[in-house]
Amino acid sequence: MKAKGFSKENFRSIYIAVSLLLTVIFIGIMGYMLIEGFSFADAFFMTIITISTVGFREVEPLSAFGQFFTAFLIIISFGIFAYAVTTLTRYIVDGVLRNYLKDNKVKTRIEKLSNHVIVVGYGRNGKQAIEELRRNKIPIVIIDKDDSIVELIREDDKLLYIKGDAIEDETLLDAKIDKAKALITALPNDADNLFVVLTARSMNPDITIISRASNFNTDKKLRNAGATNVIMPDKIGGQRMAKLVAQPDIVDFVEHLMLRDKEEVYIEEMSCKNMSSQFAEKTIGEWSIRSATGANIIGLKTADNKYIVNPTPDVKISKNDQLFVLGNPDQIESLRKVMFIN
Repeated sequence: MKAKGFSKENFRSIYIAVSLLLTVIFIGIMGYMLIEGFSFADAFFMTIITISTVGFREVEPLSAFGQFFTAFLIIISFGIFAYAVTTLTRYIVDGVLRNYLKDNKVKTRIEKLSNHVIVVGYGRNGKQAIEELRRNKIPIVIIDKDDSIVELIREDDKLLYIKGDAIEDETLLDAKIDKAKALITALPNDADNLFVVLTARSMNPDITIISRASNFNTDKKLRNAGATNVIMPDKIGGQRMAKLVAQPDIVDFVEHLMLRDKEEVYIEEMSCKNMSSQFAEKTIGEWSIRSATGANIIGLKTADNKYIVNPTPDVKISKNDQLFVLGNPDQIESLRKVMFIN
């Protein structure tokens, strides 16, 4: 049995069922109090046993008019009582109430987030992005509007999610886009990704936006809309297939290095912003990082966004650079302690 979300229709059904039930109970209480002179407690008890048809004896013998009123109450309440009980039971059994409570709990956790990543779309590309982000222990909020997909996400207690359309401002606000550091939109339709990029960029001008694209002509449109980077899975897939023919071992080696868990050797990105002054404006050769820590600087990104791969010992490092370091966890940690201010 598939659980449904707590939509407006769900609330309306429950509201109608409860309202009708309370109306019948009110009519029954007032009728017994006015016709038979019962106290409120007796009238309430008499009304409940009547509309639920449990077969208990009357509180007191009824007058002829009271008997007619009881028959009338049974007729009008029988269907209403069954409808109310069925409606409420269905939402509890179907898990709608459980999902509603869980969604509220997740919403509370999202409210406390900052510097997180929003992932739009829980398809193949979205799942891969989420796996990598979780591997790096980066907080994530998933947005998807498909009921079956949201139900699948709910099964993982560690995932934070929002059911909704990322094109709408309200959905992105619920995902705390104003406090997010990045957004990945991995929807299968390029037009949908374009709208998400436009909406997100207008709401947070400083956020990093990574968008998926299927059509080669969409790349420029997405960048003009505000995407920081555009990824084309089909293009990357084609290049990888060709590389596997031409240089299969290189592809396997790089993939093994990039996608493995941080247990052995891996590549770490480091900002030089908090670098100790004794290392600032010195060359890599002067640092002697390899001999001191065992880690290797395999690349860097300069302040003017230029990349230097396999930098030579005479390359000078500044506090505006970004380093790419290769090493195991102990070597990376040793490098942090040596180079950076704690």
